[in-house]
Amino acid sequence: MGKVVYFRSYATRILLVALLYGAMPWATAIAQSEDAELELQALQDELKARQAALQDTRTDAEALQKVLAESEKQIGAVARKLNAISTSLDENRQQQQQLNTRRTDLETAIAQQQSLLSGQLKSAFISGNFDYAKMVFYQEDAAQFERILTYYKYLNEARQKEITKFKSSVDELQQVNAQLQVKAQELNALLVSQEQQQNELLARQQDRQQTLRKLESKIASDESRIAQLREAEQSLVEAIEKAQRESQLPQELTGLTADKGKLLKPAEGSLRKLFGKRRQGQVRWKGIMIDGQEGSAVKAVAHGRVIYADWLRGFGLVTIIEHGDGFMSVYGHNQALLRSAGDSVTRGETVALLGQSGGQSSPNLYFEIRHKGKALNPLQWLEI
Repeated sequence: MGKVVYFRSYATRILLVALLYGAMPWATAIAQSEDAELELQALQDELKARQAALQDTRTDAEALQKVLAESEKQIGAVARKLNAISTSLDENRQQQQQLNTRRTDLETAIAQQQSLLSGQLKSAFISGNFDYAKMVFYQEDAAQFERILTYYKYLNEARQKEITKFKSSVDELQQVNAQLQVKAQELNALLVSQEQQQNELLARQQDRQQTLRKLESKIASDESRIAQLREAEQSLVEAIEKAQRESQLPQELTGLTADKGKLLKPAEGSLRKLFGKRRQGQVRWKGIMIDGQEGSAVKAVAHGRVIYADWLRGFGLVTIIEHGDGFMSVYGHNQALLRSAGDSVTRGETVALLGQSGGQSSPNLYFEIRHKGKALNPLQWLEI
C-alpha cells in the first residue's frame, strides 16, 4: 500500500498560518500536527492488517463483498465529513470577507468623524474670543449674548453627537477585529481537519482498490459475473419492496406523470444510454449512467421522500426516493449519501455525492426510474 506523505507539511503549514493570523499558539499547532500523524499511522496499520487477512487464497467472493461494502461505507463517511468541512470553509471565508468590508467602512467612517470633530473644535476655538464674563456682568448686548449662547448650545450638541458616534464606531471596529481573529482561528482548524480527512480518504480508497482487484479475480468467469449481477438486481428489488412496506407516504406526493420529459437531470456529466441494452448474458440494463466528476452533486429529479439510503451489492451507496403513485427514482454508485431514510427532499436538492462505489472503476451515477416496481426508460422522463 502506498505511503501517504501529506502530513509532512503539517507543522510548517500550521505555524505559518499561526504567524499570519495570530490564531493559534505554536505548541497547540504542533500538537495537532502530531495527533493527525498518529491517527493516519493507526489507520494505515488497520488497513494493512485487513489486507493481510485477505491474502488467504481461500477467501471467497462473499467475504470480499463484505470487505468492499465496509470500505465503501467508510469512504462515504469520510467524504461526507469533507463535504461538510468544505461548506464550512466557504461560509468562513464569506464571513471574513463581510467582516473585512465592514472594517473598511468603519475605518472610513472614523476618519470622517475625526475630521468633522476637528472642524467643530476649530470653530469653537475661533469663536472663543468673546469675553463672556464681561457680557454676563455688563450685559452690553443682551440680544447678541443670547444668539451666541444658542449657537454654542447647538455646536456643543452636534459635537457630543459626533463624539458618541465616534466612540460607537471605534467600539464596533474593535469587535470586528476580534471577530476576524476568531474566524482566522476557525479557518486554521478547518484547514487542518480538511487535510487530515483528505489523507484518510486517500488511504481508504487505496484499501478499496486492493479489495476490488481481489474480488474481480474471484468472479472472472462469465457465469460468476452473471450470478453477481442477478444477485445485485434482486438486492435492489428487495430493498425497494422492504422500504415501501415500511414507508408512510406524505399525501402531497402525487407521482411523476405530470412531469414526464421535464424531470431534472440528476448529475452533470456525459450520458450513457444503456436502458434495455444487454449487460451480461440475458441480464439487461434497467437504467442509465452519467459519467461525471467524483464528489460532484447528485440531485433529486423531483420532490419526494428518501425511503432508502445505504450500501447495496452491485450498486454501492444508494439513495432511493419515492415520489408517490408508485413512482421512485434510484441513485447508485455514490461516493457519499447526504440524506437519510425519512428525509423529505425538493427538486434539485443535493442528496448524494457522485462516486464509484459498488465496484466501479470510474466515477459515475447509476440512475433508474421505476413505477410500481417496473423499470422505465429514464430518457423518456428526463429533460435532457
